[in-house]
Amino acid sequence: MGDNDELIRRINEIKWFHSIPIRDGIVTPGLDKSMDKLGQVCLPEDLSGKSVLDIGAWDGFFSFQAERNGAKRVLATDHFCWSGPGWGTKDGFNLVHETLDSKVESLDIDAMAITPEAIGTFDVVMFLGVLYHLQDPMGGLRVAASVCDELLIIETQMDDLHRWKPSMVYYPGDSFNNDDTNYWAPNVAAMRGMLKDLGFSRVEVVYPKRPWLRYSRPVRYLSSFKGVFEKRGSFLQTMNQGRMSFHAYR
Repeated sequence: MGDNDELIRRINEIKWFHSIPIRDGIVTPGLDKSMDKLGQVCLPEDLSGKSVLDIGAWDGFFSFQAERNGAKRVLATDHFCWSGPGWGTKDGFNLVHETLDSKVESLDIDAMAITPEAIGTFDVVMFLGVLYHLQDPMGGLRVAASVCDELLIIETQMDDLHRWKPSMVYYPGDSFNNDDTNYWAPNVAAMRGMLKDLGFSRVEVVYPKRPWLRYSRPVRYLSSFKGVFEKRGSFLQTMNQGRMSFHAYR
């Protein structure tokens, strides 16, 4: 059996979330369209000399990408998906780490347990797909801010996108996407306000590039029909929802 055959065999033994290119056209069969999301989070292409923290790393797609982009140090952290109650494991991360001969560090720690004393501080902090899974979203942002020296990158579920004033929507039970680990989604004004209150001088929406167009009323109507079909919620519930990415600068 060749090296690639053995690698594919090992890949097929794991349930993947991230789709990670490894070698020779081999990509892990994750549920997530990770390469598409890479463009949405706008991770800087040149991270030379930077230290990077990935909170909620799971299979590690963004951790390994930060290493590819030249970061001098990358720390991947997770607990829920590595050894906690989530359906994931650390097996995918470990396999990719081994295959890439990566120097990315890892630490099994709950997101809310992260402090500067426990892990230090980092130039760039990635907080991707984590916020809406937290029962205390402001507390989660405070944790991420406390270990961020320069740039905080956030990708998250959003709601109430039609409102200009700050608001946050709570999802009781499994009312959003049939998943009882989804709790809160802010609108843009709330996100900007929370990040400004946590000491960031500038907050930018980096995805979508034209939020006023992507979340215009006709587009939201179409998205709502899709949301009902995908069983994400009722037409009225999904009409003002979306995914967005933010860059917050010190």
